[in-house]
Amino acid sequence: MVTPTAISWLHWIPVLPLIAAVYHGLMIGIVRRSTPRWFVIGLSCGTVFLAFLASCAAFGALIGMPEDQRLLVDDVYTWIGSGVGDQVISANVAFALDPISALMILVVTGVGFLIHVYSIGYMDDDQRDDKGFQRFFCYLNLFTFSMLVLVLADNLPLMFLGWEGVGLCSYLLIGFWYSDSDNAYCGSKAFVVNRIGDFAFLLGLFALFAALSDAGTPTVTFREIEANFDKIVDATVTILGTQYRLVNVVGVCFFIGACGKSAQLPLYVWLPDAMAGPTPVSALIHAATMVTAGVYMVCRMSFLYAVAPEASAVVAWTGGLTAVFAATIAVTQTDIKKVLAYSTVSQLGYMFLAAGCGGY
Repeated sequence: MVTPTAISWLHWIPVLPLIAAVYHGLMIGIVRRSTPRWFVIGLSCGTVFLAFLASCAAFGALIGMPEDQRLLVDDVYTWIGSGVGDQVISANVAFALDPISALMILVVTGVGFLIHVYSIGYMDDDQRDDKGFQRFFCYLNLFTFSMLVLVLADNLPLMFLGWEGVGLCSYLLIGFWYSDSDNAYCGSKAFVVNRIGDFAFLLGLFALFAALSDAGTPTVTFREIEANFDKIVDATVTILGTQYRLVNVVGVCFFIGACGKSAQLPLYVWLPDAMAGPTPVSALIHAATMVTAGVYMVCRMSFLYAVAPEASAVVAWTGGLTAVFAATIAVTQTDIKKVLAYSTVSQLGYMFLAAGCGGY
């Protein structure tokens, strides 16, 4: 197990977009005063750009370390604490940076900043009555914060917090023009489909924690789970009278959650409808961040899938079938947005196929 190196400022990467989102939310929902557009633009784009610069600095600090020691951890405070003696469970608000999360934060903040800049002109040209310039940037900043929490989380509960935040923001952004019933329906559809996957994610989290607790090592931190994983690798669970290896059950549960976020069979149906939102939203969801969350989570839990061949087979087969299925639909479409949507689903399928075959 890699020994983490402490870093005191990593939490500012997700906090910066949160500051802008909180300010916009307070001005819209409580103060109810209009904010000059130049200030909305400066605050929203500026905080994301600063987060990108901080991400570059963190990436530089990481690659400057020896290859076998590349792990930076910012432990902010204890969020959840319970138990006595050897059965103490704690989940901290802690952010960890390793090579995979370092790559992701550069994509989230870098591409996210460009989408924020593009949104300035796009929303200026929007003449709908409910356009809500400041409200739109509030949602964008909140989405960026949630995605950064998901990527940098040092433990499963904190990752799930970011996971749910991304799902909420996708609902708010896809249904941004809520006065149009079709747009509102598409937002609700994305929300409901993602909740199906999130339920499976929670089941996997609870099952994994229960098994670790029974083994005498209750923990939810990724590196501690990996260090103690050999204690539960042979554990079994009985479902409807049939015994299954626990690692396969947990792996499939997490993968169902990933299917919801990354639009794999059969939970792909929300992604084509995500085009109902403003174009910057389509770019943010399809190209930049949200749909890669499921793939990232599978790669983050690679130590689990490495010892769960049946679960890995499910990941690979589902990814391969989705890649062919969605590509077949894409070639029949005449709407360029639909082509982009289904081709995105197809490319995500290739990613899952690679992950299922061990290409973490």
